[in-house]
Amino acid sequence: MNRILVAIFIIFTASPAFAHAFLLSAIPRVGSVIPTAPTEVVLTFTQGIEPDFSKIEVQDATGASVTAGPPHTEGDPAIFAVPLKKLSPGAYKVIWQVTSVDTHKTQGKFTFSVAQ
Repeated sequence: MNRILVAIFIIFTASPAFAHAFLLSAIPRVGSVIPTAPTEVVLTFTQGIEPDFSKIEVQDATGASVTAGPPHTEGDPAIFAVPLKKLSPGAYKVIWQVTSVDTHKTQGKFTFSVAQ
């Protein structure tokens, strides 16, 4: 009987685990070589993010920023995008840091290339 009461107590008093906003997909895809330069980078996360506390930076091979404006959500709070300057063929690094709607922070980086 005591075990049942303890189990019921744990089930009803345990707080829910909060998730983090992990990168679900990216356009251009992580590590991809694409034939034409994109006009923006679009990141989709596993949950909504707080755009005021999040950022995306895209850099060329020299480390210079190629972003053309501030990042923004695209209707869905889990989709975060940043416009790009006109890109030349070469390698690019995307560096992102987001704060999810449950206030957890995640960050990451990946590369993509525009074909010659």
